[in-house]
Amino acid sequence: QPMPLTVHLLTFNPFQENTYMISAPSGECIIIDPGCFDQGERDELVQTITDLGLKPVRLINTHCHIDHILGNAFVAKTWDLGLEIHKGEIPVLESGLMVSGMYGVPYDPSPKPSSFLNEGDEIVLDGHVMKILFTPGHSPASICFYNMADGWVIGGDVLFYESIGRTDLPGGDHATLLKSIREQLFVLPSETIVYPGHGPSTKIGYEKMFNPFLN
Repeated sequence: QPMPLTVHLLTFNPFQENTYMISAPSGECIIIDPGCFDQGERDELVQTITDLGLKPVRLINTHCHIDHILGNAFVAKTWDLGLEIHKGEIPVLESGLMVSGMYGVPYDPSPKPSSFLNEGDEIVLDGHVMKILFTPGHSPASICFYNMADGWVIGGDVLFYESIGRTDLPGGDHATLLKSIREQLFVLPSETIVYPGHGPSTKIGYEKMFNPFLN
């Protein structure tokens, strides 16, 4: 049994977005949803990765809302990585400049995706597997990453501690989101930890019992 993957977390930008670094024992890591938006936060990301002795090998977005892509360009350039997203998120990615202007947030435009992630695909890091779950509703083609061996899921903005992702943004749909949660996340084991795009982690079983949006 190989050693498990490790989940590292930094919270960035005015939206308090959770940026994840998933690392294998070898030090190779995947950066998910880099939200670093100013020089101080970029420095913090580099420093953390350096201190942990990690080597970023992939850049992935769960979805492409502005708070989750503010650091895409920086990460892609710093570690020479292509961007991987679900192709259904392209319109959201392409609206980044407009949306950042609307919020008044500085934004170095994200590179275009170099490859696409599909429902049911596996993301493999040093032989450890994360399965891609298709969970639209908060955005048109949100995806989650489920690590069955270690019992956790990177949830993006789909499911939060006692809450769910907002559905009033373009491409969002409340009924679709609830369906995604019920059919993709609530079928996972109760002990599965959810690492969300904002706020504290939670567990599937807890949310099944106590999430006011799903009872």
